[in-house]
Amino acid sequence: MPQQAEPQGQRTGLFVNPAAPRRAQFQAEAGSRFASLALADGAEAALEVLGRGPVDLLVIDLERFDPDLDLAGLTQLVAFRAGAPVLVLCPFSNARWLPALMAHGPLAYAITPLAQDSLEAALDEALAAGPVQAPAPTPREAELAQLAALRTRVQAALGEGEDLAALAERLCEALCTWPGVVHAALFCVHPGGDLQLQAQHGVHREPNRELNLARVLGRGERLLQSPLRHAFPGLLAAATNSLALLDAPDKSGEPELTAALRAHGVAMVLGLPIPAGGPGGARGSLCLLFDAPRRFSQDALMALEDLAALAAVGLRLADMGREGEELLARLTHISTVDALTGVANRRHGETLLEGEIKRARRYRLPLALIAFDIDRFKEVNDRYGHPVGDIALRTVAEAAQKLVRSSDIVVRSGGEDFQVIAPHTSAIDGLKMAEKLRMAIASTVIPGCDQVTVSLGVAQLGDQESADSLTVRVNAALARAKRAGRNCVELAMQ
Repeated sequence: MPQQAEPQGQRTGLFVNPAAPRRAQFQAEAGSRFASLALADGAEAALEVLGRGPVDLLVIDLERFDPDLDLAGLTQLVAFRAGAPVLVLCPFSNARWLPALMAHGPLAYAITPLAQDSLEAALDEALAAGPVQAPAPTPREAELAQLAALRTRVQAALGEGEDLAALAERLCEALCTWPGVVHAALFCVHPGGDLQLQAQHGVHREPNRELNLARVLGRGERLLQSPLRHAFPGLLAAATNSLALLDAPDKSGEPELTAALRAHGVAMVLGLPIPAGGPGGARGSLCLLFDAPRRFSQDALMALEDLAALAAVGLRLADMGREGEELLARLTHISTVDALTGVANRRHGETLLEGEIKRARRYRLPLALIAFDIDRFKEVNDRYGHPVGDIALRTVAEAAQKLVRSSDIVVRSGGEDFQVIAPHTSAIDGLKMAEKLRMAIASTVIPGCDQVTVSLGVAQLGDQESADSLTVRVNAALARAKRAGRNCVELAMQ
């Protein structure tokens, strides 16, 4: 809450800082320079004081304020002063406050810490300056201020994520905040050279007259082959890698395009090429549709080119994000899938088995593990050659994949060794599944060696059994099937 100091001078002041010791220190050091000095712990309390009557000097001490929490309130204080003297005491390590506060009104500042005489000099200088009346901006300055604000919004839109579709939508929405823009679009050149309408956004003044550039242009893709590529600035900018400005729709020379634009209140169209960041054509284009013609200064056109360059950075970040996801997917595939057969490899199979065991225990469900290998596989390699052996492995894996359920997992656990992890499966059901696998593989024709058979072992997970123990038991059952003459199924013993 505001506190009132004893009057000691000829002027009124207001000191704002959240820390009581800091307020007491300022009162002791500078209170004598004011007839009355009000002390406030924040923007809300300071606004109460300012609302009660004029104050000659507002002093905002930024020490202990948090820019992320307090900036909005303090900018409101600066704006409320409307040019009346404001002195900001800013810590040298946090000068980022200054441009943010200056954007809301004129102020003087001093970098802290300050010696007593330096503080007094800063106070006297701020008081002597008196009220500051900001000159009315010229039209050119107003335009550049709007473009600077637009750049900030575009930068924020591009910084919120790397997904291309979401980024494009946010970018078009940000562009539509520029006064006079009724519609914005992003055209992107995709691999293969196809120019597509990636995103668009409009200021819908009439719900039934929403502008859709895909309808206006007759298509939303393969736009470099569009008959309007020479007439519509968004396409022209992407095709020629140069700015295109249609300040009146009828100058396009295309009556249907002119009528469509005028029907939606479009009086001017600007196409900005998005640089590709290397040799060759543009990466795409930004297209802005205005409700009235306007003239651009050189600075404004340079600012617009800067926006296109920002868009290029955003698109490249989106590309890098997509490429990173694809690389991660490939690495995941390489690390989890057997390259020859396309089923899970041994290491991934061990991880999956551990996960299924935990799930089975948690929900008290049965879990079966089937192990099988190809009978006399060495003879297949020796007689027909390793390429045929590889074909046999792939064919057996494909036959197993076709037969098992979607919830079952086929794993290549060794050279000719495979497993099937079968959730929600008891020992009896596991035996039935194994028999179906044996018959299906035995009847499968393998190019180069006619047919192969498999021997199988089946085990159901015990109450307190580990993955290692389960694997040992099922492999023992597989070994018994081998000893029993091969091409048969054995159930593991508990």
